[in-house]
Amino acid sequence: MIAPHPSLVRRVAWAALAPGLLLSVAWGADETPADPHAHHHQMMQAPPPVARRTASYVAPDVTLVRSDGARVNFAHELDDGRPVLLDFIYTTCTTVCPVMSQTFAEVQKRLGPEAARVKMVSVSIDPEQDTPARLAQYARRYEAGPQWSFYTGAIDADVRVQRAFDVYRGEKMNHTPATLYRPAPGQPWVRLDGFVTPDAVLVELRTQTADR
Repeated sequence: MIAPHPSLVRRVAWAALAPGLLLSVAWGADETPADPHAHHHQMMQAPPPVARRTASYVAPDVTLVRSDGARVNFAHELDDGRPVLLDFIYTTCTTVCPVMSQTFAEVQKRLGPEAARVKMVSVSIDPEQDTPARLAQYARRYEAGPQWSFYTGAIDADVRVQRAFDVYRGEKMNHTPATLYRPAPGQPWVRLDGFVTPDAVLVELRTQTADR
């Protein structure tokens, strides 16, 4: 009698213990593990429409580290008088973040000299891996100008910032695209959930600034 392959034994045993439970587990060395970005790939293939709303967010009084190595008070960084365009990314992301960062890069390009009048902010949601040097390298990849700053920091401070803007999803693989815009200090934020286009961002910049 031929003995069954060990991987088959494990599958049968697990099915007997937990019938109906679906898990993504790599049982054997010859099998491909589940793609941790699977839900992001699905989202990008059929992206939901962008949802727009306004919200009152308050930046926490915490210290973050800019990509140039400077330790700064994050709330103060946002309050230099300019309109603020904000998103949350991490440098090893291969799906959502490159799209968002490319959108910022295109907005920067289309604004031209006017880009200096807008403060663009990208905060890492992976502070353990995203050092200032790594963020600086990421910034160069997208040809970020001096008005576009990148931030990392201690985990607790970073999570406080994520929670303050309602983007914390427990861990980086669960993040979703969100772009936030505030026309001036003390004003409500415009929140755009989904893969927003450069055109849509520029409409917000021009409309909200004109309304001031």
